[in-house]
Amino acid sequence: MNKDRLTVIPPGHALSGKVSPPGSKSITNRALLLAGLARGTSRLTGALKSDDTRYMANALRAMGVAVDEPDETSFVVTGTGRLEAPSGPLFLGNAGTATRFLTAAAAAVEGIVIVDGDEHMHKRPIAPLVIALQSLGIKAEAPTGCPPVTIEGQGHFGTGRVEIDAGLSSQYVSALLMAAPLAPEGTTEPVTIALTGKEIGARGYIGLTLDAMVAFGAKVEQVDEATWKVLPTGYRAADFHVEPDASAATYLWAAEKLTGGAIDIGTPAESFTQPDAKAYGVIASFPHMPAEIDGSQMQDAVPTLAVLAAFNNSPVRFTGIENLRVKECDRTRALSLGLNAIREGLAEEDGDDLIVHADPALAGQHLPAEIDTFADHRIAMCFALAGLKVSGITILDPLCVGKTYPGYWDALASLGVEYED
Repeated sequence: MNKDRLTVIPPGHALSGKVSPPGSKSITNRALLLAGLARGTSRLTGALKSDDTRYMANALRAMGVAVDEPDETSFVVTGTGRLEAPSGPLFLGNAGTATRFLTAAAAAVEGIVIVDGDEHMHKRPIAPLVIALQSLGIKAEAPTGCPPVTIEGQGHFGTGRVEIDAGLSSQYVSALLMAAPLAPEGTTEPVTIALTGKEIGARGYIGLTLDAMVAFGAKVEQVDEATWKVLPTGYRAADFHVEPDASAATYLWAAEKLTGGAIDIGTPAESFTQPDAKAYGVIASFPHMPAEIDGSQMQDAVPTLAVLAAFNNSPVRFTGIENLRVKECDRTRALSLGLNAIREGLAEEDGDDLIVHADPALAGQHLPAEIDTFADHRIAMCFALAGLKVSGITILDPLCVGKTYPGYWDALASLGVEYED
């Protein structure tokens, strides 16, 4: 495969077959961190092996955790209950989960930890999390408001009450929750984590965090929808199975719907616990998708839905997607540019909303378009869907899918999709 470009050839037939999506990135990186913080040996099965999880695993190794990989979907993690100061900065690429989660966990290290990433990560905000850590007496600095972050750990997490503005990302809350059990030895009081407002991006991911914490022995009390109390239990080793990635499943659900096919992904939509699984119902409504879709609680599915909407019978407005501007790239802008490259006027940005001016007549046309993915895996994967119906769709930097779904192009090929370099 050409590393620089890939042109999708419309299959001209229904896509049918069986494809197993990889394990959930969100759950894998939570489980990896908690296993690394636990005392003893944990076995993670069904896990994702991708750029994002590799960054997390390598960071844990640099902090004294043994992380073995006996097969393509398993990690065996052995920890001592604490992380050690690494010998150098932790480079985490553009992995938001690893960066946010390790920034908070680094407070329990005795020594200095520098959490860093690539040029894209240097544009992703982390100030709300740093401010929250500082309010607990933890020495943390991010001069630009984005990584790199320097944390001077004291060997334990803070105590007391911390407030966090989670409007930009639920990952800030998850980071604090997962670090909270690592209180000073002898402490019995819980850490209280409270939102400064009830608005929170993708609240469902907090549920994933709490479930994973409980699996590794944490005790959390949810006081109300904006407050949690976390006891200073530390973590214990556990065997943990990671469910398939719902965000990855959205591309397969959409490919099935666009082509009138039958793709068996091995897991019923209703069995997923991840927020993006909510997109299944919207995809099922195609070509009669709702006129307005609130994407706030299924943010990573919005790119899939936006490209699907291009072939809908009527226009679709996406709301509640402000946070898409601070993901791996400005996804709202990337979607608008990509759709308009296919046909001018197909998409429109209205403030932070995205309007897709649907045109079912696009299907079957030859509309040469080079899609700038901005090194964002989700932009690459969603615009491949357009290539199922329109010829001439060329994805630039196709290997960026390795961030979360390294086997994506092979998965589509197994269903009968062909490509040109």
